[in-house]
Amino acid sequence: MSLTIATFNVENLMHRFDFSGFRNELHQDRSLQLFEIKDEAQYKLLEQARAIAYADDTRQMTALAIADTRADIICMQEVDNLAALNAFEYGYLFKMVGHGYRKKYLIDGNDSRGIDVAVMMREETRDGQPIEFVSMTSHAHLTYADLGLYDPELATLGIEPHERIFKRDCLEIDIRVGGRPFSLFVCHFKSMAGQRNGLDGRMATMPVRIAEAKAVRRIIENKFGREGTPHKRWLICGDFNDYRERIVISGDEVNGYGFESVREEASSVDILLQDGFAENLVERRPVMDRWTLYHTRGPQERHLCQLDYILASPALSRRNAKALPDIIRRGQPWRTIFPEGQAVDRYPRTGWDRPKASDHCPVAVTLDIL
Repeated sequence: MSLTIATFNVENLMHRFDFSGFRNELHQDRSLQLFEIKDEAQYKLLEQARAIAYADDTRQMTALAIADTRADIICMQEVDNLAALNAFEYGYLFKMVGHGYRKKYLIDGNDSRGIDVAVMMREETRDGQPIEFVSMTSHAHLTYADLGLYDPELATLGIEPHERIFKRDCLEIDIRVGGRPFSLFVCHFKSMAGQRNGLDGRMATMPVRIAEAKAVRRIIENKFGREGTPHKRWLICGDFNDYRERIVISGDEVNGYGFESVREEASSVDILLQDGFAENLVERRPVMDRWTLYHTRGPQERHLCQLDYILASPALSRRNAKALPDIIRRGQPWRTIFPEGQAVDRYPRTGWDRPKASDHCPVAVTLDIL
């Protein structure tokens, strides 16, 4: 009996307009910066027109990428609310796959922009086994003090013990597949934005993600018990905003590109892999073919890396020793630089930078859950 699960950061699946760019240029779309805008009323009209025009192509590609996963369950990040998810599934995904993801789950988390993690599920697997919802638990309310995870490094960032650990949530979903229990923990960790104390954005924010990873591990161990945890069926899925290795890109289009795999000394992801707690299934792919995101700030800073994860419990990992995740890259914009032999056909109307399915790639894996 098999189950296909995917994780996908769909990049701002919004149900509302964001007008904050009128007063904060950092939030303003670059296309509007080309024009002289007289007042806030005019800005709102232009922003509405821009957002609507941009959203249609983008969401067609997002739906195509999800359809390509052929997933029974999709763990999602950056979803505004259930209304946005319903509108997207009915207006776009339904046209790709027909009746499918009728069950949708989301709880408001802690993100200041209101983007949350969510789960969409079919009523049964592709081989006809029922998928039954059992329960849903948000852990967005947990603080550093609640789990005893406060440390001096967090204090240097101005964080206090009473503050919430998760920048979004760790959404826990319990289901039964063909009568067998199965648990999902869906996460979206702190972003790597914001240099501080002479550190780049990744290292400056690392203590926050380390605490989030420790919290996820603690939640799972508290649920199953330390002795029972390795023997249960569970996955941790989501955008961890961190990587254990990068493919650093050099060269140019004229003279050819170079690709070098660089291992990082530290990563918050390590917390969830230490002592065989879980396995990063994507690391079963060749080292040059694990990336789910292309990052660039110009020719001097370009790399490919894995930010999107499906971590399997030891029990699931052993039972599925040959399961190899797929990474769907057809929704990437044309600016993404692919290593030799990895280029794919892009979806129709994909742009150089946008429209695109997302800045992230979906990751999907089919598991035997007997």
